[in-house]
Amino acid sequence: MVEAILHGVILAIGLILPLGAQNVFVFNQGALQPKLVRALPVVVTAGVCDTILIVAAVSGVSLLILTFHWLEMIMFAVGILFLLYIGISLWRSTPSSVEVEAERFSPKKQILFAASVSLLNPHAIIDTIGVIGSNALSYSGEARFAFTLTTIIISWCWFFGLALAGRMLGKMDTSGKFIGMLNKISAFVVWGVALYMAIRLLGKFL
Repeated sequence: MVEAILHGVILAIGLILPLGAQNVFVFNQGALQPKLVRALPVVVTAGVCDTILIVAAVSGVSLLILTFHWLEMIMFAVGILFLLYIGISLWRSTPSSVEVEAERFSPKKQILFAASVSLLNPHAIIDTIGVIGSNALSYSGEARFAFTLTTIIISWCWFFGLALAGRMLGKMDTSGKFIGMLNKISAFVVWGVALYMAIRLLGKFL
């Protein structure tokens, strides 16, 4: 049981630490929102989406879904479009007014964006299946449950931590200049993920 928990911790941290569109968006909203509670929609959505992916990976459901080639292609295409839109929104943000920008990212928009970068990223889904799904096969019964629950808890803690770190940065950066620069960097990261996915999609046709 202890081995399964430690295994889950290491794998979860290894998967979520790399700077990706999901992490960037959660941190960004933590920095932009006037209060931490206003960033809860993006935190909860990211946590729920990761929970769904982890459970699907452990149960083998996600692997079954990705066996349909046409569905994977649609996921790539829609995911690329969403990431391009998110990048444009981040790039156009105005660092001079954090409150105005916070209003732009309403709870509904936060949920939509967080869900899109979480569930419409085939690369992240494949990583989840390949890493968490395959490693979960090493356990059964209570050990597998502990492994799965641990990865889920680490994921939720990480997103709350990202939003909190963003909020602390938002408080320190009263001028909004650093957040403006962060938005530009975030846009490039998101576009980079979209470009990578586009290359992967084209590779499937060649």
